[in-house]
Amino acid sequence: MEPLPVNEDAPDEQAIQTTVALEGDGTSIAQARHLAAQFLTRVQAEHGLPVSQRAIDVTQLVVSELVTNARKYAPGPVMMDLRIVGDLVEIVVWDSATVLPVARAADAGRVGQHGLEIVMMVAQGFEVQMEPVGKRVTARIALLDDPGGAITGRRPQ
Repeated sequence: MEPLPVNEDAPDEQAIQTTVALEGDGTSIAQARHLAAQFLTRVQAEHGLPVSQRAIDVTQLVVSELVTNARKYAPGPVMMDLRIVGDLVEIVVWDSATVLPVARAADAGRVGQHGLEIVMMVAQGFEVQMEPVGKRVTARIALLDDPGGAITGRRPQ
């Protein structure tokens, strides 16, 4: 799985983005988490944007939950897109399933199936869009998401 840079050198706007196709094997979730951490580390190092460690951790959690759901409920390939939109990282996961995900009612006694609840709790934005083939799930995480204020990286000048 190699990330495909997309629009990183756009003439009128500097899009910071990477897209990857995830294979159906058991390593795709771990690979997606690793790619998310690499992407945000690159955002810090190459673009000078501040990113909290908590934002990296939360992004990896959201990536894990969304890719797990796609692998579990959708036949075929999964695409993941990570991009910086303002002061947010936008995580987009596309799969071929035509059924919309639904967060279940809170139930402390239920084992499993809490992923969507978790994503909706930690994300600043969440939406699902039907596509001509399948659906696209988008979650947005603040780059400075850290209640303690710890920020890594540097501020743009």
